[in-house]
Amino acid sequence: MDSRLRRNGGFPLAILQAQVADIERGYRSILTANVAAHLAVLLLLHINGGIHWASALWFAFSMAAIIFREISLSRIRRAGLHISDPSRCLSILALGAFLHGMIWAGLPLAIPDFEPLGQHTPIMMIMGGMATGSIVRQFGYTPLALAYAVPILLSQLLSLAHHGGGSDLIVGACLAILMIVFIRRSLWAERIFVNSQIARHEATTLADSLTRANSDILRQNTRLEALANRDTLTGLSNRMFFHGRLTGDIARAAVLSEAVALLIFDVERFQAINDTLGHSAGDALLREIGARLEALIGDGSLIARLGGDEFAVIVSGNDAIERARAHANRVIEASRTPIGWGQHRAIIGLSVGLATYPDHAGTAEELLICADMALYEAKRGDRRKPGEFDPELRLNAERKRRIEQDLCAAIDSGAVGAWFQPQLDLATRRITGFEALVRWQHPQLGFIAPPDIVNAAQAMHVSERLTARIAADACVLARQLPEFGLKNASVALNVSPREFALYSVADMLEKVTADHGVWPSALEIEITEEAILDPALADAQLKRLEEAGYKLAVDDFGMGHSSLAYLISLKVDRLKIDRSFVKDVARCETNQKLVTAMVSLGHSLDLDIVVEGVETNEDAAVLARLGCTVAQGYLFARPMPPKALATWIAEHQTTAIKRKRKTGHLSVA
Repeated sequence: MDSRLRRNGGFPLAILQAQVADIERGYRSILTANVAAHLAVLLLLHINGGIHWASALWFAFSMAAIIFREISLSRIRRAGLHISDPSRCLSILALGAFLHGMIWAGLPLAIPDFEPLGQHTPIMMIMGGMATGSIVRQFGYTPLALAYAVPILLSQLLSLAHHGGGSDLIVGACLAILMIVFIRRSLWAERIFVNSQIARHEATTLADSLTRANSDILRQNTRLEALANRDTLTGLSNRMFFHGRLTGDIARAAVLSEAVALLIFDVERFQAINDTLGHSAGDALLREIGARLEALIGDGSLIARLGGDEFAVIVSGNDAIERARAHANRVIEASRTPIGWGQHRAIIGLSVGLATYPDHAGTAEELLICADMALYEAKRGDRRKPGEFDPELRLNAERKRRIEQDLCAAIDSGAVGAWFQPQLDLATRRITGFEALVRWQHPQLGFIAPPDIVNAAQAMHVSERLTARIAADACVLARQLPEFGLKNASVALNVSPREFALYSVADMLEKVTADHGVWPSALEIEITEEAILDPALADAQLKRLEEAGYKLAVDDFGMGHSSLAYLISLKVDRLKIDRSFVKDVARCETNQKLVTAMVSLGHSLDLDIVVEGVETNEDAAVLARLGCTVAQGYLFARPMPPKALATWIAEHQTTAIKRKRKTGHLSVA
């Protein structure tokens, strides 16, 4: 240990400073004791026969030594040597102690006829006491104690040896042994002192190191906490901190019976900005939007970026709901002002959803869900005003979730299937075909609208299974039609344009018709105009359907943007005029003109025309006059399940026969 603790042959600076401090603690008391001892010596000399001039001179030198030692200590302290250069300081103090010790050692010479074991024994005792006291008191720095005590003890030994008596020699020998013991004891005490100071120094150094390390850890924790709670892109609170704050604010609001409002903001068309200008431009835009939110919302509400282009604001405290509405309106109004980022400048719209605790939700998670629902509704509706949560939205969302959850099982069990609506010749009322329409009577939710079924199938990635189910039901009916006397009737099947991008419609239909032994010509595939508007999406599959022998029909004709060239090249068999042109056509001259134009187009392309949504005899008569040949609608029959279809066909054919016998022909009316 010693070799590691030494520095250039000496102790570390802190140990030397501790040795100086130990000397300082008893320095003045030692000087005071020396003054008292000097006075006692004078008094004894006076009692024993008077003070000799040598003794007086000795006393003067002693006082000078004491004064020198006091002045030395004072100058050391003023100069700061006890801190900056403790080694030099110790040398100066040891020198003073040595000079003082030498003056004590000269006392026997200053007393005529000095008798160490005679009349001057008290003086010998005083000298021994001063030497012993120095060794005992100055255990922190042995050189100083020995520099003072050894000259005194040696002087006593020489005095005893000079007298040469037996008693003198015995006492001298004992004194020599005592001096050796004192020296060894002094060296041992110094080692104890130094080791204790080293241990203290190491402990202090370790404590300081731990304190610094703890401070560094605290600073690092502060930085890490900031990083953990802040969004690195915008500097706003991040999603994790947002969730903690929202949970805490709701807990506080529950105790104080207050409200908490949550705003969710979404940047409109943000993906287009990323795609056209790059992600760096998108990041710059998000930073500008974050800065704008901070400038507009200055009441202490928490602003966070949840991720992507989604931001959130938590408003709590007094009038939280009204303040949240004011914030939302202010942000929407500001979004109409152009915002600049980088070298770009544009108007960036924001959609806003608002939900509140406890009116709409009881937990942070539920409140976030409600705000998201309100945001989605705002994006669907008027983007110029905030969307506030309506409990009906939750019911609709739960209904949608239940539909998606139960759809697969319903398809497998046959609960989801096809109902059929007849198509009739307007002139003869002869049945020409049927349209297969998807239907589902849910045991708890009741009747499910077809668009909801189709959307759920797409969300659950079972569109192919759903369409295959309807196609299978259509094939079953197609095989039964000859039994009903409808050999030339066909069954129409709707296929969504989006399905062409999801799977091979042609492969699916080929498999279903093969499984049921149905000729493709017995089925008619109805597609909306979007499918033929995007040849890249459906061209190959539609060509395959055409070549396989399926009839092709364009559904909802007039609502899209059909390409005449493509209608011709695809060899579409029929056009179905949308019900919006058929409703009240008997009283709407504009609709009559539009229907006439579409009928003329169909005839010029040698296409059959089917009108849907016919509900009154007046409309049917006008449509027949305008050149429409085939129609379907509530006037003739509503969609019905397969079990009811056979009965309806039989009744319809019986009625038609009776009418023919009565009138000789089938009238339009």
